[in-house]
Amino acid sequence: MTTIPSSPENNSLADVMPSLAATLGTESPNPLALEPAQDAVLVLVDGLGAELIRRYAEQAPTLAAMATRMISAGFPSTTATSLTSLAVGAPCSKHGIVGYSFRISDSEGPTSFNPLRWTLDSAGGLTAIDRFPPRAVQKLPSLLELLSADGVEVTYVMREDFRDSGLTRAAFRASGDYRPANTVDEISRAVVETVARPSRTRRFVYAYFGDLDMIGHIHGPGSPEWLQSLREVDAFIADLAMDLPRGCRLVVTADHGMVTAETSIDIDTTPALLADLTTVAGEARVRHAYARPGAEQSVLSAWESELAGHARVLSREQALDENLFGPGRDHADRLGNVIAIATGGVVLTRSRNEKLESSLVGHHGANTAAEQHVPLIVR
Repeated sequence: MTTIPSSPENNSLADVMPSLAATLGTESPNPLALEPAQDAVLVLVDGLGAELIRRYAEQAPTLAAMATRMISAGFPSTTATSLTSLAVGAPCSKHGIVGYSFRISDSEGPTSFNPLRWTLDSAGGLTAIDRFPPRAVQKLPSLLELLSADGVEVTYVMREDFRDSGLTRAAFRASGDYRPANTVDEISRAVVETVARPSRTRRFVYAYFGDLDMIGHIHGPGSPEWLQSLREVDAFIADLAMDLPRGCRLVVTADHGMVTAETSIDIDTTPALLADLTTVAGEARVRHAYARPGAEQSVLSAWESELAGHARVLSREQALDENLFGPGRDHADRLGNVIAIATGGVVLTRSRNEKLESSLVGHHGANTAAEQHVPLIVR
């Protein structure tokens, strides 16, 4: 029998780093009530949803036994948004990374922007680094900067190509030691080596593993390939929990869960969903539709009619009134005039403009339990 709770705590990813900062002795809120420690390790397993751990507990007995707490990813449940919320301790209404892609403006005018790749127009578009510098797009300080300023040694353990990416520079912001690692074995070795040696200085390690999410996108959660990766993650966390020295706090969480696509609605071949638009952004589970000036109501009506029974469609004002993206209106102009949140196994694809993304089996972004609930493992 697993010990995974049936419902999440009243906390989100935005509470994790403030609590870890408090654990390490900085002046920070501690909403997760973590106990003090000399060192701390945060492992983020991309795509490791709590509902997936529950469903496949036999394949991941260690994770199922250790995941006695559960929190929410925050909306939308997508990597760029979640990692930024984690790093800065705030929802996307405050930090402005409001989705997989969204419209952003400068002196040259508005354009679609992908913060995960930091590119213009699409994931494969031109780099946006010069036009939209990371610290100009996301201006909040990160909790890692707080740790560094307080004398904590910060170490990153993740893929080499993430070292200077736009998202890393926008979200995490703090300099620190960088240990390139791809596999779970490489990550485990780098983490343990970092905290194993005696030190009078407090240490914080952030480690990221992304293969589970990538495999889930390609083959689907629950596929043989995905289950093999889940078993590897389970063994990795079990070994890491045993190998870390006493006095080192271990926290394991995820940025989102995942669902399998069952019904596809192709925006690019549905004229009613393209009429009076300048831009379509977001991803297959959460779409932002940007209307031509004066056409906001007609676009809303068209999307409500076309997507009835397949998605919840709401206006920007309604989303702001509901605090869907978090409290406040700091980055309201980045939201679509119309927002569509897919329900069930529906995906809102774009076969012409997002060929790769439209071919994927696993998706996330919406606010179902399968996408929102993430584990909080504390050791």
